[in-house]
Amino acid sequence: MLSWENLDVFLQTDSVGGFAITATLQFEGGSEDKSITGIFDEPYLNAQLGEYEVDDAQPRFTCKSADVVGVKRGDFLLLKDGRKFYVMTSPQQDGTGLSILKLEINEW
Repeated sequence: MLSWENLDVFLQTDSVGGFAITATLQFEGGSEDKSITGIFDEPYLNAQLGEYEVDDAQPRFTCKSADVVGVKRGDFLLLKDGRKFYVMTSPQQDGTGLSILKLEINEW
């Protein structure tokens, strides 16, 4: 395996010069929490429909597909800074061994 194909190298945490963070998955059914490493991103969206504008953030977490087997809508992702996000869909695999979790801020 080439070094650039090693997802652990790609998902190094900032403590070793990478961009990834460690987060905690909390499962809706009460299963034991799971710690995973990935890249959190919160792009800003400004969409316009006629004379209406919508401003919204679209948080997401990119991680190894193997780490999110069994994750589904209704589970939660907890960041180390205390923010908690609702998992909106099952993991979306991109074909490279990575998956994206689409998130929504948990305000309830």
